[in-house]
Amino acid sequence: SGTMLLRKPIRFSALLRSHNAMPASSASSMAGSRHFSTGLKEASVCLDWIPNTNHSGIYAAIHEGFLEDEGIELTVIPPDSNASLTPGRKASRGMATFAISSSESAISFATSRTDSNRLVAVAALLQGSTSSICTLQSSGIDRPAKLDNARYASYDGRFEDAIVKQMVLNDGGNGNVKFHSLEDHGYADEETMKSSSVVSSFLKSGASDSTWIFTHWEGILAERDGTKLNFFSLEDYGIPYGYSPVLLTSEEIIGKDPEMISSVLKGLEKGYKFCAENPYRAAEILHEQACRYPHLSDLALLEASQLKIGDKYLTGDFDEDGGDWGRMEHVRWEKWVEFLFQHGIITDRNGEVLKKDSIEDVTKLFTNEFLP
Repeated sequence: SGTMLLRKPIRFSALLRSHNAMPASSASSMAGSRHFSTGLKEASVCLDWIPNTNHSGIYAAIHEGFLEDEGIELTVIPPDSNASLTPGRKASRGMATFAISSSESAISFATSRTDSNRLVAVAALLQGSTSSICTLQSSGIDRPAKLDNARYASYDGRFEDAIVKQMVLNDGGNGNVKFHSLEDHGYADEETMKSSSVVSSFLKSGASDSTWIFTHWEGILAERDGTKLNFFSLEDYGIPYGYSPVLLTSEEIIGKDPEMISSVLKGLEKGYKFCAENPYRAAEILHEQACRYPHLSDLALLEASQLKIGDKYLTGDFDEDGGDWGRMEHVRWEKWVEFLFQHGIITDRNGEVLKKDSIEDVTKLFTNEFLP
């Protein structure tokens, strides 16, 4: 199948500069500055995890020239072992133009110190429900209520533990989960980064009992190495989970260069539509990153994951004309924020529960206006 792919490896590798090669100070100026030799506008995106099929559309948009067609040179910044700052914080501090994270990141920055640069979700990378809490089938923890007194490996998202606790309560448990933190959100754990899965590094090794995963990524990884998992979907236990992952940018960049955001989203839309229509080619493009990321060397794994995730890239029933990429519905944001406030999950950094009026308007958390 490699012969089918029109390869542009020189440009591709040039645009995927490593995080370490790029001084942090340069990234803030990257938003909107033009590359001296190509005339392309420079932008950067900070990934939430090491490259996987959530990101396929980004890699395809670079590889197939869709971003270049829009006048954009996009640098991908994957997390590394020194990534103590989350993607959201990097974008907020001007160290990256865009960040990939969950919708909770936008909520977190909206309810943080007023001096922090707020983040706005400008596109949903995936539609529908894509993540779950998982346990090993061999553990006997076959429902959330049984997570009482069990260990949970936490990425330390600001609201993460409270959401998991609420899921356990909704299933009739007491919510007495033993939360323990992954070092630097999991980025500093060598085994986790190598395998790209906490299932492998913590659950299989007996270091924890449960964690939060993308079913189409860590779930497929586990399936392929014969690890049997239980999956607890949040929606099945009364949690109207928000969009995840989403593409975020700062209010500052929205004010400074809205045209650049529109150009990036136009290129990414083409990239994600390409992946929805061409899952095997999408897998091959991701596979090209295997020299830097050994977990991408298993092409069959990438193909299985692409096939599982393919109908989540676009809205509606996917057909010849496809659905829309990136679009977010107000009602989903509204329900999610309402739920978090209702259960006292939204707290300030000191743990004080915040009232609903701390977010005066859900529409400030996200926008569809830059989508094609």
